[in-house]
Amino acid sequence: MPLTRDFKQTVTERVRREPAFARALLDEAASLFLNGDPATARVILRDLVNATVGFEGLASATARPSKSLHRMLSVAGNPSMDNLAAIFDVLRRNLKVDIAVRAV
Repeated sequence: MPLTRDFKQTVTERVRREPAFARALLDEAASLFLNGDPATARVILRDLVNATVGFEGLASATARPSKSLHRMLSVAGNPSMDNLAAIFDVLRRNLKVDIAVRAV
């Protein structure tokens, strides 16, 4: 029987080991939101939060309840723009990146 690893554990370990991978996930989440795939973007953000600041840390940084943040970043979540901006801001600062939009 082949050995398998939990996907979320693999993502968490890679984010912690490779900062460029974490930045790429944040970039992908932003691109997905801007290009009309918010459900996938929320799942990526959820994995990124779990791998970096954690939901309790995000709750402290955004002054929003952890349970609400979990719901916002679920597949069926519906975060307001204010909440989404706050989440991106915390992740952006944690990963030490700036987000800029460029037309292609």
